[in-house]
Amino acid sequence: MNEDTSLASWDGQVRWDAQGLAPVVTQDVHSGQVLTLAWMNRAALRETVARGEAVYWSRSRQCLWHKGEQSGHVQQVIELRLDCDADAILLRVEQRGGIACHTGRAGCFFRKLEDGRWVSTDPVLKDPKLIYGDA
Repeated sequence: MNEDTSLASWDGQVRWDAQGLAPVVTQDVHSGQVLTLAWMNRAALRETVARGEAVYWSRSRQCLWHKGEQSGHVQQVIELRLDCDADAILLRVEQRGGIACHTGRAGCFFRKLEDGRWVSTDPVLKDPKLIYGDA
């Protein structure tokens, strides 16, 4: 952020949608693997910058969600980017514990379309019940 580094001017440049949200692609900084697609509102973006860890907006729970708050699998932000239209955010992170998905996998994009059906291609690294307990 060499131009203007003030938070107010920076987050004001994001083109939020009608619900005040922007999509966030989260990528492992080392492997380049896309870990997840999530959403941020202005508060989540500000909290992410302040903490240096990913904080998203949970559309299902309607609240801020600090990634790893329950599992311990936090995402340390190494780099934050904004796309050319200023309406999508890229987080490049170090994924603590190697698990980004609530299913116990490294990332959320573990299904691949093969012959007209979705096939799970990535292994479960840790049973979600061991991460979150019996939910």
